[in-house]
Amino acid sequence: MNKLTPEELTRYSRHLVLKDFGLKNQEKLKQASVLVVGAGGLGSPVLLYLAAAGIGKIGIADFDVVQESNLQRQVLFTTDDIGKNKALAAVQHLNKLNPFSTAIAIQEKLTGNNALNIIEQYDIVLDGSDNFPTRYLVNDACVLTGKTLVYGSILQYEGQLAVFNIPNNDGSRSANYRDLFPEPPLPHEVPNCEQAGVLGVLPGMLGSMMANEAIKLITGIAKPLINGLVIVDSLSLEMTTVKIPDRNSRANIKKLIDYEDFCGINQEKDKSLNMKEITVQELKQLIDTKSDFQLIDVREIHEYEQANIGGEHIPMAEVPHNIDRIQTDKRVVVHCRSGGRSGNIIQWLEKNHSLENLYNLKGGIIAWANEIDTSLDVG
Repeated sequence: MNKLTPEELTRYSRHLVLKDFGLKNQEKLKQASVLVVGAGGLGSPVLLYLAAAGIGKIGIADFDVVQESNLQRQVLFTTDDIGKNKALAAVQHLNKLNPFSTAIAIQEKLTGNNALNIIEQYDIVLDGSDNFPTRYLVNDACVLTGKTLVYGSILQYEGQLAVFNIPNNDGSRSANYRDLFPEPPLPHEVPNCEQAGVLGVLPGMLGSMMANEAIKLITGIAKPLINGLVIVDSLSLEMTTVKIPDRNSRANIKKLIDYEDFCGINQEKDKSLNMKEITVQELKQLIDTKSDFQLIDVREIHEYEQANIGGEHIPMAEVPHNIDRIQTDKRVVVHCRSGGRSGNIIQWLEKNHSLENLYNLKGGIIAWANEIDTSLDVG
């Protein structure tokens, strides 16, 4: 069944005569299944090139509809597609491009309830989504299901590319998204393409590179991008590769969580939440009087090692997997650098674990350094 038909032999002839590629690797592409998350700017070129290359099964996960403003960069679609679901429209176009490649529309939003089941059905996942909750969700689901993830992102004139969770010969896995970005930025801290814009050809550049990595992974014709982030500047045509640090984040990914809460999206929507706070002067009094309370520092390890005030260190990204370390019978003061990250994780804990004894340190360790201990160097 995986043998190429006479028509396919003609269609893929340029692959078949390619040195070190040939019939065997083309048949590997036919046997492969790839899930593409997001059929937008990055997803468009990814899908076009994967289908044209002869990937046997392509899943397309996108619940959004085509808008006129998409057509400046989402080259998979035409004006006639405006208003249509992107996944369905993509299937129609890919079927015309290559009838030997099976495209499947997944019109539902990926969530913690369905992501594992969907991802388990594919060999490789390519994430071209445009928001942090989806990126963390897809990453964690790939780690839990043992799938390799090709990641891309674009903004303005710059793009990023990485390949996560690649199997090593010793049975271990390469870095994952949380090793690169252990915690999400605050809501609205990073603008999206709608706010900041994006050069129309940039997703074509990055999407082609993502498809290239997928083909390399499937066929084994070359070493994939391992433990590195490639940054592409579309104006200078310069590429910079940054080594991804080993943060051992995999050990903390044990289950899927509510990623909109984790990224602070729901808290941003609900301005009526009244979070309890404590000032640095009040915290100092608790310390001086040896009051019975717990102090938790949710900053990253390099921040903690540079300067800390003696709190128990639980990085924000690891909090959902360390709930048992949070005391429930006493006051718990949570702090970060300036109060934003700690506030987000407190609201997440209050909603998901019904904790009512949490207090955010107003102004974070910066306020402590400015008002209590001016010798503390927090950078």
